[in-house]
Amino acid sequence: QVQLVESGGGLVQPGGSLRLSCAASGFTFSRYAMSWYRQAPGKERELVAAITSAGGSINSVDSMKGRFTISIDNAKNTVYLQMNSLKPEDTAVYYCNADRRVGVTVYTYWGQGTQVTVSS
Repeated sequence: QVQLVESGGGLVQPGGSLRLSCAASGFTFSRYAMSWYRQAPGKERELVAAITSAGGSINSVDSMKGRFTISIDNAKNTVYLQMNSLKPEDTAVYYCNADRRVGVTVYTYWGQGTQVTVSS
């Protein structure tokens, strides 16, 4: 059974930091690209950052570059999102995603999401 379990969300003041974790099980972790997405109220889900098992990573949105860092621990089947200098506009539900494409077939899994609220 595939599971992606996020943790680490919560309420933080502007300028603060949080570290999100996503523990994966039920699939071959090293064969998947892992990503973090977020969805704010009334907005579409957007890609935050992605990383491969080899460590190659991207940050999707310029406003997050330099503040958010994605990392991976293959031994623990866990992907992290370190978020620094948080802003109120970072408030959203953050989702972990695992994605693999084999030919035309896409295998994708989602976690249940973890709420991040940035407010004073």
